[in-house]
Amino acid sequence: MLNVFWLLLKRDLLLALRRRSEIFTVLFFFLVVISLFPLGVGTEDKTLKQIAPGVVWIAALLASTLALDRLFSSDFSDGTLEQLALAPQSLSIMVLAKMVAHWLLTGLPLVLISPLVGLFYHLPNDSMVVMMLVLLIGTPILSMIGAIGAALTLGLRGGGVLVSLLVLPFYLPVMVYGSGAIASSMLEGLSLQPYFLLLGAFALLAIVFSPWATAAALKISLE
Repeated sequence: MLNVFWLLLKRDLLLALRRRSEIFTVLFFFLVVISLFPLGVGTEDKTLKQIAPGVVWIAALLASTLALDRLFSSDFSDGTLEQLALAPQSLSIMVLAKMVAHWLLTGLPLVLISPLVGLFYHLPNDSMVVMMLVLLIGTPILSMIGAIGAALTLGLRGGGVLVSLLVLPFYLPVMVYGSGAIASSMLEGLSLQPYFLLLGAFALLAIVFSPWATAAALKISLE
């Protein structure tokens, strides 16, 4: 199982590196979104600090949905997905490998460039660290939830729009608690532990249930 996981993860990463434009599209979209808000609301430090937690999560949420419709579509079109479903190994393990690859290509780069948000919005250093940590915990959840939506809409016309409509309501708790942690880090005397515990609980639930749910959805879509 572990060998299959690593082989499929390596394969997806190599294929994605041949299409670097998709990775840069996600990063460029994230940067554009966080750059436009200061132009619309003004450059006052207090205002920018207040909107920064929500802006970074809205940008990350929308950017992560850009590549969801391509998560399984290429394998579906060339028949690879059917071969994976017929393989003796667990489809859930192989789906988990594709989720990890999606996060490494879309979520992790957002975490790494998120300090730019701190520069644009004049966030203190402690808040920038908290922002990176909550994105590090929250973006994998976005990838795992998004994979379920991508599997349910596989092969449908206009699947990119449908998957966004399906997954956005489930993204809201992650966005609320993630942005709440960043906002609380700028206020003295507020504990960040509840936010991290809730995000950690969401991550554990997603790791346990999302591969199984995605595999079941793929089997339905392939029938």
